[in-house]
Amino acid sequence: MEAKSRKVLIADDEPDILEILKYNLSSEGYEVITAKDGDEAIEKAKRTQPDLVVLDVMMPRKTGVEVCQILRAQPAFKDTLIMFLTALNDETTQVKGLETGADDYVSKPVSPKVFLSRVNALFRRIQKPDGRVLRIENIVIDPEKFVVQVDGNDLVLAKKEFELLYLLALKPGRVFLRNEILNAIWGNEVIVGDRTIDVHIRKIRQKLGIDCITTVKGVGYKFEV
Repeated sequence: MEAKSRKVLIADDEPDILEILKYNLSSEGYEVITAKDGDEAIEKAKRTQPDLVVLDVMMPRKTGVEVCQILRAQPAFKDTLIMFLTALNDETTQVKGLETGADDYVSKPVSPKVFLSRVNALFRRIQKPDGRVLRIENIVIDPEKFVVQVDGNDLVLAKKEFELLYLLALKPGRVFLRNEILNAIWGNEVIVGDRTIDVHIRKIRQKLGIDCITTVKGVGYKFEV
């Protein structure tokens, strides 16, 4: 998919930031929709179905985190890319964003070049796994439909959660190093830390309801039922 066919929704209550980011994305060929608060972001997201939603964390009406939670709860936005803009550069805020289903975050003040680079990097990372349906004990993982079943029941996983589970399940018993996981799922162009993996692993475990991912302390993770 070329950039010109992709839609990006940017929600921020600062008009100057909206104008700058819209200009830079439009120059690259993206179709840009803007919103000035959380409620407008939700309304426009539902109406336009963007490929990427960029959310300011501290917005009126609804915060970026609240908007992310609302969108991720709907099947139509399960695989939509979501990025946070945040002036809150502490680890707790970043982890909270990842836990609600964000794919990336960019700190304010926003550098247009860095922002554009991160957006392009997000889209470059979109790729399906190799296509094999995995059936392991009572778990079925279908990469074509992005569906995970446990005991015949469909589970809803965010895109990165699905990709991480699929990576580990491809080779049961093999220990995947943390750096290996980061490069495979997030790519080496995006700056994320070990805590990112921990957050996603915890969410996968909660959703599956079974203990199938083992932590190898100080090394990485492996899949085993």
